[in-house]
Amino acid sequence: MSIKLGDTAPNFQAESSLGDINFYNYLGDSWGILFSHPADYTPVCTTELGYTAKLQSEFEARGTKVIALSVDGVEDHQNWVKDINETQNTNVRFPIIADKDRKVSELYDFIHPNAAVTATVRSLLIIDPSKKVRLVITYPASTGRNFNEILRVLDSLQLVDNYRVATPVNWENGEDVIVPPTISTEEARKIFPKGVTEIKPYLRYTPQPNT
Repeated sequence: MSIKLGDTAPNFQAESSLGDINFYNYLGDSWGILFSHPADYTPVCTTELGYTAKLQSEFEARGTKVIALSVDGVEDHQNWVKDINETQNTNVRFPIIADKDRKVSELYDFIHPNAAVTATVRSLLIIDPSKKVRLVITYPASTGRNFNEILRVLDSLQLVDNYRVATPVNWENGEDVIVPPTISTEEARKIFPKGVTEIKPYLRYTPQPNT
C-alpha cells in the first residue's frame, strides 16, 4: 500500500531494540515520528540516529515520540546503538524496529524497488495523536535527512491544529504567520487581536498567536 497524507497510519506489532512494541500503544496520545533506514552499520544512518538522539528533549517538549526502523535484527540494532552512542557522543533512547521479514516496511511502503529491492529508502512520517499521517518525506539513501526541518514542520503542524493559521515559506517558530483565505480580513481582525497586515486581499499576516 502507499501511505498518503491524511491516511490512518496502520498499527503493527514488532520486535525492537527496546523489546516488543505495539505501535499504537507506544504512541499513546502523543505525536509520532516513524523513520526508516536502509541498513544498520551504515554511515549516513549512524549520523541521523545520533542527531535524532540529541534532539530527544526537543521532541519530548513537543509531545512527540520517535521510533526508527531497519531491516536488520534486534542484536544488530543493539550493537549498532553502541556504535552510534560512541561515535556521535549521544545516548539513543528511542526504539529501533527490527524488520527482518520486512512486514512493517511493506506495510508503510518503505521499500522502493527502483532504489533497492530489499532495503528501505530513507522515509519519514509525522503522525498526529489521532494516528493520521501529516507528513511523508523520502530522501535518497545517499542524503541524510534534515531533522531541524522535521522539528520546524512539527511546530507548524501543532500550531495550525490549535489556531486558524498557516505558515509561510521558511517560517520558523515565533515568526509571523498567514491568515488563510477562508477567513475574511474583517473576521481575522477579530480573531487575531495582535493585528492583521494585508499585503493583498489573499495575502495577510498576523503575529504568531501563541507567542
